Amino acid sequence: MTDSFEDRAALPMAAHDNAFVDSAVSPVGEAAPADVSAFAALGLAEPLLRAVADLGFTQPTAVQQQAVPMAMGDISGFNDLMVSSQTGSGKTAAFLLPVLHTLIRQQEANEAAERAERERLAAEAIARGEPAPKKARRKDPTNPRHFKPAEPGALVLCPTRELAQQVAHDAIELVKHCRGLRVANVVGGMPYALQLAKLQNANLVVATPGRLLDLQRSMQLKLDKVRFLVVDEADRMLDLGFADDLADIHGLTAQRQQTMMFSATFAPRIQQLALRVMREPKRIQIATPHEKHQNIRQVLFWADNAQHKRALLDHWLRDASIEQAIVFASTQIECDGLANDLQQAGFSAVALHGALSQGLRNRRLMALRQGQVQILVATDVAARGIDVPAITHVFNFGLPMKAEDYTHRIGRTGRAGRDGLAVTFAEFRDRRRIQDIEHFTRQPFNAEVIPGMEPRERLPEPRKPAFGRGAPRGGEPRNRGFGGPRGGQHDRAGFGAWQGGDHGGFGSQARPAPRADGARAGGARPAGGGKVFVPFDAKRRPHKASR
Repeated sequence: MTDSFEDRAALPMAAHDNAFVDSAVSPVGEAAPADVSAFAALGLAEPLLRAVADLGFTQPTAVQQQAVPMAMGDISGFNDLMVSSQTGSGKTAAFLLPVLHTLIRQQEANEAAERAERERLAAEAIARGEPAPKKARRKDPTNPRHFKPAEPGALVLCPTRELAQQVAHDAIELVKHCRGLRVANVVGGMPYALQLAKLQNANLVVATPGRLLDLQRSMQLKLDKVRFLVVDEADRMLDLGFADDLADIHGLTAQRQQTMMFSATFAPRIQQLALRVMREPKRIQIATPHEKHQNIRQVLFWADNAQHKRALLDHWLRDASIEQAIVFASTQIECDGLANDLQQAGFSAVALHGALSQGLRNRRLMALRQGQVQILVATDVAARGIDVPAITHVFNFGLPMKAEDYTHRIGRTGRAGRDGLAVTFAEFRDRRRIQDIEHFTRQPFNAEVIPGMEPRERLPEPRKPAFGRGAPRGGEPRNRGFGGPRGGQHDRAGFGAWQGGDHGGFGSQARPAPRADGARAGGARPAGGGKVFVPFDAKRRPHKASR
């Protein structure tokens, strides 16, 4: 048993399909002995092959097939890599396997050198007629008297705590046959004392940038011996404002031999960052986010307002084919409110967002992975790093702020070669964001309707551009609402009841129907029913009548 067993207890349980996407299963449902000859052809160390066999995986994925041999290095040294691959394609193992292989080989070389040194000292002692010196006993790392700053040889950076824990868990599973190779997980929100104990003698550290730099500044951790740096989900790193932290870590690990960046998307700003921190990086692009998720069916439902969206979601969540599902919300407040509504409606649901304590987030993820929770209502904090094979459906109740986050959201389903369904609910005022997603993914949505729950509004016809100073750019109407200048039936607040039948959603309330003359329910029009004319000259101050 390896020293990493202690680390395993502190991490939430996770499925292994995040790292690999193929497994061998016998006809009776039990794991069959896996043939890992395809992984052996990559040149991996024997302890890693045993771990892969234990997990039941037989064939490396496309990204693993290309990235692993290039990352393992050769006589001339190690290659810096920029790897872009689709969500769920096995990127985690694509960088863990070569890094762990190199650490194993270095550990074997160090042990051989230490063994030769002990034999030399023993021979000299025997020649002097003295007993051979004994091997030093391993000191307890939890004892404060034996404390010394950790000096890992490899570092993996992740943008979110959940993703860091997932990667650390996969790494621990891969080193269970590697004696003396330790993996430590460093994330915010966890007790410092526990993390300091696990950092002792750690060879690989998987961390979020904030907590990592905190420990480095307090002299609990040294990064000058890091030789291999991996930045996972580099695009999300910059989105979360870690640019300065990445620059600091780049300076602290200046002696490293290899830098690798893995992500599902590589925007131009990511490429600019890579040019600053990498040496002639080689690019590997297996599948772009523009390529269609072949095993994920994507559908779109238009809604009149937020209450209509809730009615559609309620209808979908009562589908008996759902094993587990993730419902994505746009804000933390919407996330909590929707989770409470689902609980009141009798669903087994919990909320997950960045405002929760790390302990609570871990417990809720543990409940999801163990099947105790059926529906997870989450913000984009769960868009990466959650790998639960039982998730069959993803619902976009609130649209993502960035189009590329859509690909990460729907990537939570259809894992490990399974089929998944991604359902998006959108109001007509969100049509531009829908167009952005379609443009980014290069595939149109398949809009569908549920009989009896069709939207009353219709997408407006594109209007030809008018000429003059007040013409809207691109010919699009300035009025964001639908059904008239006052919004008609479209509810701007999004929380009015949907007047579409008996599907009231999770606690619908009646809303007065709009007046036929288009006037507001709580106010009157000016006399004569027209607007007040205010004369104005662009070169002079307003007319006195308008002051």
